[in-house]
Amino acid sequence: MSANRSFGEGPLPLFEPDPAFGDTPVDEAAAAALIPAGAGSGARGGPRLPSYISDHRARLRERFMQGGAGAMPDYELLELVLFRAIPRQDVKPLARRLLDRFGDFNRVLSASNARLLDVDGVGPAVVQELKIVEAAAQRLSRSRVINRPVLTSWDALLDYCHTTMAHGEIEHFRVLYLDRKNVLIADEEQSRGTVDHVPVYPREVVRRALELNASALILVHNHPSGDPTPSDADITMTARIRDAAEVMGIVLHDHLIIGKSRELSFRAEGLV
Repeated sequence: MSANRSFGEGPLPLFEPDPAFGDTPVDEAAAAALIPAGAGSGARGGPRLPSYISDHRARLRERFMQGGAGAMPDYELLELVLFRAIPRQDVKPLARRLLDRFGDFNRVLSASNARLLDVDGVGPAVVQELKIVEAAAQRLSRSRVINRPVLTSWDALLDYCHTTMAHGEIEHFRVLYLDRKNVLIADEEQSRGTVDHVPVYPREVVRRALELNASALILVHNHPSGDPTPSDADITMTARIRDAAEVMGIVLHDHLIIGKSRELSFRAEGLV
């Protein structure tokens, strides 16, 4: 919508270019020819969408409501997300471009704003819609583990870690703080790094544990390469945090490294 247009100035023209939506100019006379006579006005006050677009959107929505996300391939699920950001265009080509660039639905959602904007047809509105869905997924996943005993919700914890970290483009280091009953009382990102390194300060980890009155810790960080195999630096850093925590009577339960499709547990590997 033009920045200078007010709601009192009449109906919006069909396919009006909007950089925020990533729209491209379309000849209005040609577009109007696609609309059946007597089609009437759409919800926005202008002519309705061509039937081949509106019918396609209606079919996708119906399939989603009947069968859920499991009944839809990634590009169709992505189309459903894009409908709100680009209400007056066929979004299938853009959905396919995004998947060609990033690989799958999850990687599209977790891609950085800058990389998303580099895709032809993506504007701020598309980025915002994708990031809303990503935030909702992370919040839902987190709600399944926070304030719950970790040992009885381990699979949910792994799902949460993968949802929030598996597709990160840089390393993130977070600490899960547990109480005496191994209930997760806090989940905090301690630092961010580069594609292959993240700075970690054992003193800060232990200090925060004392502030929260935590009795145990689980360390989590991701490997953007996708391979969760620990480096020598990972092993050394884990040992330093374990030793510093033990001095204060705090137990290090585990250190999880999250890769693209799997995770590695230091405890399972005998490294803690």
